[in-house]
Amino acid sequence: MRTRFCSSSEPPNRFKYISLLEKCQVYGIIIHVKTRKRRTIIANEDRSPNKGTGKDKPLINERIRVREVRLIDENGNNHGVVPTSQAMKMAEEADLDLVVISPNQAPPVAKILNYGKYKYELEKKAKEAKKKQHVVDIKEIKVRYKIDTHDYEVRLKNIRKFISQGNKVKVVVMLRGREMQHSNLAVELAEKFIADLAADPITVEKKPVIEGRNVTVWFAPQ
Repeated sequence: MRTRFCSSSEPPNRFKYISLLEKCQVYGIIIHVKTRKRRTIIANEDRSPNKGTGKDKPLINERIRVREVRLIDENGNNHGVVPTSQAMKMAEEADLDLVVISPNQAPPVAKILNYGKYKYELEKKAKEAKKKQHVVDIKEIKVRYKIDTHDYEVRLKNIRKFISQGNKVKVVVMLRGREMQHSNLAVELAEKFIADLAADPITVEKKPVIEGRNVTVWFAPQ
């Protein structure tokens, strides 16, 4: 095994002993070259300008600096605590990578695996988890206490639609000028919303309350 650190700025003859790379244009850092089976690992994350510091990079092969690791081989067998050099040798013989999967343990847990496939599976799981996540939005519906029947039914329909999508709904009954003298009518309208939605899978998160010149009531999914 030979470890070589080179950059694209160095003369081409510096690569003359690596026959596998003579036909390739090297842009980044060659992390690991295995001469037995001519297996080359090029760390693409080292070449990406969007990557963070070295602390963000995966602990793989020569990046593993600890003396010992708790080793799991490619078949899932636990070998206990072994010297890192021995674990590296086992990974090389299997033509795979040594990757630290639990760096916070003492000693860290490392596994022999195909890093490219491992990274792909992690990204795939992350994408699937992101799809399942739902960001709860707060939808606001504003009405006047003198609302007519048709508009009221439209607002009810909208509340049901927003709640079915997993969102919260804030109903605001607005009062203007002298309408403040009839705040009780605004409260009655808010309570009417509650009564008409009682049969739906909806929870009244906050009961009607006067806030400044408005009466508000909050609904949420059950």
